[in-house]
Amino acid sequence: MDRAFERTKILTDHLLQSSPPSPVQTSLSSNACFNYTPPELSEKYAFDTKEMRRLIDGHHLEVRDRLFGMMSQSKLFNPRVRGGKVFVSPDYNQPMEQQREITLKRIDYLFDRGAFKGWLTDQGEEIELRKFASFEVFGIFDHSMGTMLAVHFFLWGGAVQVFGTKHHHNKWLRDTETRVVKGCFAMSELGHGSNVRGVETVTTYDSNTQEFVITTPCESAQKFWIGGAANHATHAIVFSQLNINGSNQGVHAFIAQIRDADGYLCPNVRIADCGRKIGLNGVDNGRIWFDNVRVPRENLLNSVADVSADGKYLSSINDPDQRFAAFLAPLTIGRVSIATSTVYISKAGLTIAIRYALTRRAFSLKPNEPEVLLLDYPSYQRRLLPLLAKTYAMSFASHYLKKLFVKRTPQSYKTIHIFSSAFKATFTWNNLHILQECREACGGQGLRTENHVGQWKAEFDVQSTFEGDNNILMQQISKALLAEYVAAKKRKKAFRGLGLEHMNKPCPVIPSQLTSTALRSSQFQMKALCLRERDLLNRFAAEISHYQAKGLSKEHAFNMSYQIAEDLGRAFTDRSIFQAFAEAEATLAASSLKDVLGMVRSLYGLICVEDASFLRYGYLSVENAAAVRSEITKVCGELRPHALALVSSFGIPHAFLSPIAFNWIDANSWSSIQQ
Repeated sequence: MDRAFERTKILTDHLLQSSPPSPVQTSLSSNACFNYTPPELSEKYAFDTKEMRRLIDGHHLEVRDRLFGMMSQSKLFNPRVRGGKVFVSPDYNQPMEQQREITLKRIDYLFDRGAFKGWLTDQGEEIELRKFASFEVFGIFDHSMGTMLAVHFFLWGGAVQVFGTKHHHNKWLRDTETRVVKGCFAMSELGHGSNVRGVETVTTYDSNTQEFVITTPCESAQKFWIGGAANHATHAIVFSQLNINGSNQGVHAFIAQIRDADGYLCPNVRIADCGRKIGLNGVDNGRIWFDNVRVPRENLLNSVADVSADGKYLSSINDPDQRFAAFLAPLTIGRVSIATSTVYISKAGLTIAIRYALTRRAFSLKPNEPEVLLLDYPSYQRRLLPLLAKTYAMSFASHYLKKLFVKRTPQSYKTIHIFSSAFKATFTWNNLHILQECREACGGQGLRTENHVGQWKAEFDVQSTFEGDNNILMQQISKALLAEYVAAKKRKKAFRGLGLEHMNKPCPVIPSQLTSTALRSSQFQMKALCLRERDLLNRFAAEISHYQAKGLSKEHAFNMSYQIAEDLGRAFTDRSIFQAFAEAEATLAASSLKDVLGMVRSLYGLICVEDASFLRYGYLSVENAAAVRSEITKVCGELRPHALALVSSFGIPHAFLSPIAFNWIDANSWSSIQQ
């Protein structure tokens, strides 16, 4: 109520300044015109932003900066001067065809300068982390360019690496890296997206010619949303049911040529354009029909299963469920790359919005006083600073995910699948929320494409269904957690892995009264998050058992329990992200940087505990929930002096931000139009 009263008073005072003059007044006074003042002149840095960047970027800072510089130096990246600064960004107002062509030219430019050297022909943790760092930078400039690179290198190239064997590697990887071959990834169909196992494309084997024959048997089996297929791709990884001697062996992957070297469609291949989209119009998404397309026997990617020359199906994994799981397990790279790159868009959006809020003013507290900076309003702090804390938390969690992926073994595929699903869903949802809040916080300026935040929302909206629908991914996480729960109870052994070791300890207890010190402590926050996860896992198991006792199948019971499944998925994810953040904080020696990062971690923990589930399931009393909310406001106020330093630590070059992040008055002046 105090904040509402204060806001009402400010508005009243502002309106009174515009009231008719009294009879004794002889002249009207006017407010002075705005003058832009860089926030760096008034905002002090309490810690070394370069050191913070090293901490939150984690790896390959030199590679990132080199790529930023490479793009800044070419006219292909659409440089323009606004407010005395040069900015680079795509022209989203171009026709779709031009956006696609310029995207390809930009990729050619980067290729000519060695940006992709070793991406498929080198091996080891270093090259994989370098790819992630590069992909994160490319996405900040343009999601279309990043997506085209991801399709070619991560999906097509990655599928050849993990599904193929040595002869596939020798034949395809170097030509893919040098872009002699331009690949696409034909998995999704008109009738099947998330349910890969249900795809309807059919492949049979002709032992007379030792060829596979790929067929689109019905309209719902057409391959849909295939990036690169409409204009540019020469080859496709085709996911299809494999039918051998009348017996369906399940989904397998085949290499099929769809265009020749001159760009003409191959015989019996039909392709149509998916058309204009709400974003990503630099990607040529296409639809593909195969009319009995023949491919050589060696074009089956056979790391999991093979077909002999005389048509016998061969696999060391007899169980079709296990075979399908082994087949798809390596594909987690798509979700890992989406999750980690998404964090950088959140960083860029918040940098723009917070820099603008540090220079834009609105309303005076008293007549004839200067108007108040947007970020000095508690309401603005409450809108943006928790999202900043969330972005820092996602940064540390993404480091954990990347390290997990690059150190992968066959035994860790399940763990990577669970964490990549959890982080991909949560990070992409968070990113859309962050961009929407940044768009609104920038007012009308947030609607302009040159200021990015509004346009990015459209460009990155697709990530909520890329590589799996987020809601389905969250339910998959809960199923996996339930499997761990059932196995642990059945074996009467301790929980091990996925961070579930806290289930082996006594159940945490939240005090009836919470002090400010307790609320901010990482120990309390971790206990609260573990309590929620533990309880929801117990509830989920009990609810599934209840439905099964009533005669429902296991799958039907899962469907009936979707709400608690989604709550459990979020509880697992929040705890995992917080744990990564707290562990990173714990590695730091005492310093001003650690003090500020501790405040950011406190804020992230508090907004997790503010979630409605803590009241819904009774983990917090109404009084304690109110105390959490009040504490968030206090921490936001304490973080306000560090806002500029925290976004500057993201290390995003000015050219990749937008005019409203800097001198937005000059950028919108009449003289700028004349230029």
